[in-house]
Amino acid sequence: MSKIVLKKEDSIEKQRKKLYKAVEKKTGVNTKKFSGILEVREDPLKYQKCIRKEWDETTY
Repeated sequence: MSKIVLKKEDSIEKQRKKLYKAVEKKTGVNTKKFSGILEVREDPLKYQKCIRKEWDETTY
């Protein structure tokens, strides 16, 4: 939902239009197009351990 500004001096109809317009807008990313199976060349657990090792080394 997006941010909107409702003013006292606006008519009720104008305020309703702003509210409906804000609700109709879609925000965010369509994650369905990114879901699925990743095909990797190396063992996923080995890769994960390697990445975590790098994180641990940089935090200390």
